Amino acid sequence: MFWTTHDPTTLNRQGADVGTQYRSAIFYMNERQKELAEKSKREFAPTLWNDPIVTEITPASEFYVAEDYHQNYYNENPNAGYCRVVINPKVRKMREKFADLLKDELR
Repeated sequence: MFWTTHDPTTLNRQGADVGTQYRSAIFYMNERQKELAEKSKREFAPTLWNDPIVTEITPASEFYVAEDYHQNYYNENPNAGYCRVVINPKVRKMREKFADLLKDELR
């Protein structure tokens, strides 16, 4: 799902959103996760994308919980412009492509 639901070929950008916070990244917590991420990036991602994969694979560090107004934002603001124009198409694509992997209430 990771390699198909975003663009891992654009550095510090996803669609119109630009900045390091929009980079494609996998944060690992142990060496096994790092190995799996690197293998996936090396072997699977290039089968989906023609451009070089720029996804960063880096150790997880301190995590900061977002402000309350960001929590569950999509579900709380389904009619917000960003949700309708940017997020809805991605969610629809993911639900169609991976329906067999989703819990029934997410289909």
